[in-house]
Amino acid sequence: MKQLMPVFLLMSLLWTGACRRKGEEGEFGKFTSRFVYSTLAMSPVTATSVGYHEHQGVHLDEQLDDMSAAGIQRQRQYYASVRDQLTDWGKRPLTAEERADFDIMQDMVSLNLLDLDTIQSYRHNPALYVEMVGNALFTPYVLDYAPKARRMTQIIARLEKIPRLIEQAKAQLTDAPEIWNRVAREENEGNIELIGKTLREEAAGDLKAPYEKAAEPALAALRAFNVWLETELSKRTGDWRLGKGIYAAKFRYALGANTPPEELLRDAESFLEETRNQMLALSKPLYARYYPGAAEGSLSDVVGKTLEKISENHATAATYIGDARRDLDEARRFVREKNLLALPMRDNLQLIETPAFMRGIYAVGGFNAAPALQPELGAFYWLTPIPGDWPKERIESKLREYNTYGLKLLTIHEAMPGHYVQLEYANGVQPLARRVLRSVFGNGPYVEGWAVYATEMMLDEGYLDNSPALRLTFLKQQLRVAANAILDVRMQTMNMSDQEAMKLMTEDTFQEKEEAAAKLQRAKLSSAQLPTYYLGYREWVKVRDAWRRRKGASYRLYEFNDLALKEGAVPMRTLAKLLEGK
Repeated sequence: MKQLMPVFLLMSLLWTGACRRKGEEGEFGKFTSRFVYSTLAMSPVTATSVGYHEHQGVHLDEQLDDMSAAGIQRQRQYYASVRDQLTDWGKRPLTAEERADFDIMQDMVSLNLLDLDTIQSYRHNPALYVEMVGNALFTPYVLDYAPKARRMTQIIARLEKIPRLIEQAKAQLTDAPEIWNRVAREENEGNIELIGKTLREEAAGDLKAPYEKAAEPALAALRAFNVWLETELSKRTGDWRLGKGIYAAKFRYALGANTPPEELLRDAESFLEETRNQMLALSKPLYARYYPGAAEGSLSDVVGKTLEKISENHATAATYIGDARRDLDEARRFVREKNLLALPMRDNLQLIETPAFMRGIYAVGGFNAAPALQPELGAFYWLTPIPGDWPKERIESKLREYNTYGLKLLTIHEAMPGHYVQLEYANGVQPLARRVLRSVFGNGPYVEGWAVYATEMMLDEGYLDNSPALRLTFLKQQLRVAANAILDVRMQTMNMSDQEAMKLMTEDTFQEKEEAAAKLQRAKLSSAQLPTYYLGYREWVKVRDAWRRRKGASYRLYEFNDLALKEGAVPMRTLAKLLEGK
């Protein structure tokens, strides 16, 4: 899971880049720097999470993004201006590293203009505003970038601006798919709890009175927004499907891929069948051990029953997060012992519970990178707790899906040596503007693909003594990776039904109904994000294999991982080019 960021950046200031002087050394680097910092300044909520706190005298940590009609228009003008300048840069000779930065900026600008002019999320997605509020308050609460009293003062300043943001939301929203409306309301309840309980308890002494003064109007606005969503906007529903044409464009820009959706779909469906056959071969000896004397049935029967037996080995709701901490230490030791790559010298990863306002989309957990401009502040690996008041079957379903082996794989993916290690490498990219560009606006398949690739690498290197139960659980997750891509393409462009989607997940890929239902919801809440795992994994393997062929006898896995991660999140189509000659 990627770090907390809106699908697109909604801004309040115009880009103020100086005129370029032809022939100036480092000209493109200066253009990149202006782009990065001006873009961050136009999204104060994102800027705080990156560690960018002041721009041209404006204290960004006290601001919210401008979602007014004028603010949206300024955003269009900004991106159109940058697009024109990128067109000019595209005609000039650039180094390989500059070309990678160019590709990132071009994809990002194209994606944002597509959203502003065609998709128009700001008109249809109320969760956009709700999550902006949550991120605006939660980030300064958990990131220790300044003394607590100062951060609380900044939170108060943002609280004061929430009523205005909610009015902007009501003015902009014209309709919403029912599921987007419902999830927005659920997430907004998390915001209300954050303000009314968690942050309120932190506002002590001289801050108590100003906090209450700002919090009450903010809470009233958020509660009224939920009523408005339920009673007014719910009367104006829309379709969450993009359709083939718009989806293909978003797919291209969001994934930075030359592969069309239809081709990825065919590849994913073929991979799914190949993986199921691998699982059958691996399951047969386990099945015979678990069910002595039982006759073998179909592939679904043998693999399914074997997975059921494996899933009986799981944590309890009370020990779930503690077990994840244990798994993190175990994975860290293995990476060191096998010398798979260099681990961060500052190991400041924190495992925390998923914030309430995020649980509507992310049912399991995810990862927040350390701020690119303040990496010393540390990163967060968060897991959604399992509430004790859930029905027993729901608790058991979650624990079966994320059983002892599944939780180990999740910890590898999100933390060690997955996203945490990957993004710690990214925080060493130089120059600074390039680091921020590739960390904040970087390529999704590079990011998610690494985590899937790294998990497979751990197993290939003998993690957990080559446990066949762990390998089979990983292959089940590989089915899910392929199913993610299939779901996204088919649901967005081919009118795949809920029943067809649930069959794919529960029958073809052996997911628990609880997990499948959460993924079905996520597939309706997002687009062109679920394929990042599969596409990225396939591309990482291709780049590594090409490197291995080129190196021959001198190939070292450590060297490949190290060099590839030091590039930061560049488009996969350019990673191989950057590694040439290294």
